[in-house]
Order: sequence, then structure tokens, then C-alpha cells
Amino acid sequence: MAKANYIGRRKTSTARLYIQSGKGSFIINGKPIEEFFKTQARINVAKFPLEVTELNGKYDIKITVRGGGVTGQAGAVSLALARALDDLNEDVHDKLKEHGLLTRDDRMVERKKYGQPKARKKFQFSKR
Repeated sequence: MAKANYIGRRKTSTARLYIQSGKGSFIINGKPIEEFFKTQARINVAKFPLEVTELNGKYDIKITVRGGGVTGQAGAVSLALARALDDLNEDVHDKLKEHGLLTRDDRMVERKKYGQPKARKKFQFSKR
């Protein structure tokens, strides 16, 4: 199987994923996943598509992640991985769809508005 390239996005993070059949290595920006994402919660989010499809340890995965923070990066990795697994195995589509892993999370940070201190916060109103 040739290397395949998939992209996942979340907030302002972008993950570019390269996947090929192998022994199960999971490298993000040149580091093992446990070293890149310090907390187990982020690792679980990133690896969730593998857990759902029960394909853990069957592919070598190399990912380049740019932008955003760790939460957005974990979500971007998850989407890219789900797209890759969906493309490689037709029979896992329903499992991924059932867990909402093929849908891009479109929530973004709301912009700050002029005349206000933040996006939704207002300056104190005084009637008199």
C-alpha cells in the first residue's frame, strides 16, 4: 500500500497525516504521541478512531500538526485519522459515522467586537 495523505482541522489547528500498513508506530511532529501530547486525555482523543474501529497496531502513522493549542491539535489529528481509516477500509464507515468522527467540528473562537471589551462582555451600563 502506498502512502496516503489526509488532512484534519479543528479550531485553528491543521493536521496532515501520512498512513501506511505497519507495526503501529504513531509519530507526531517527529515525536511519539505520548511525548507530544502530555496528558492521557489528549492521547485518547487523538487515538479514538483507532479504538472505535479496532485497528490499533495495524498502521504506521506519521502526522505533522501546525497551529492552535493542544486541544485543537488533538481534534485535528482525530479527524485526519478517521478520514484515513474511512478511505482505507470501507467496512468501518458506519462505526466512525456513529461516533461522529467524520464530521469537522466547526466551532471557532468568536471575534471581539468594537465598543466591547471582549466578544460578548459589555462595559457596565449606567442609566444616570
